[in-house]
Amino acid sequence: MTDEYFMTQALKEAQIAFDEGEIPIGAVVVANDKIIARGHNMTERLSDPTAHAEMIALTSAFNFLGSKYLPGITLYVTVEPCLMCAGAIYWSKLSRIVYGADDEKNGYKKTTGENWPFHQKAEMTKGIMREECAQLMKDFFKPKR
Repeated sequence: MTDEYFMTQALKEAQIAFDEGEIPIGAVVVANDKIIARGHNMTERLSDPTAHAEMIALTSAFNFLGSKYLPGITLYVTVEPCLMCAGAIYWSKLSRIVYGADDEKNGYKKTTGENWPFHQKAEMTKGIMREECAQLMKDFFKPKR
């Protein structure tokens, strides 16, 4: 399995959010080349500003594994995590974070700059399917502006 395959799966989650009128961000959690959890933004549906795709997917992964830590696990998310999600990712001890599009307005780098907000053993890959991830966000916000 490739990063592109799993990012495509995260994009499918983002499309669900888009179709539901949510900001179109999707995430999948992968262990041993298998998706163990999925999530998409649900802040409007749940009236909960913390119901981001990453938070939904991480909670599902913790429940699936019966563990509060996720070593050896990878999170794929279509857009750069915000500072809140970066904190959750830090505490989950994920081994790898993969994201598609940068988020200059709300991504973790807006607050941290280039300082690493994730667990010291975590690795990051960014820019996987960047254009597709960014286009879905543009398509969502275009009629709203």
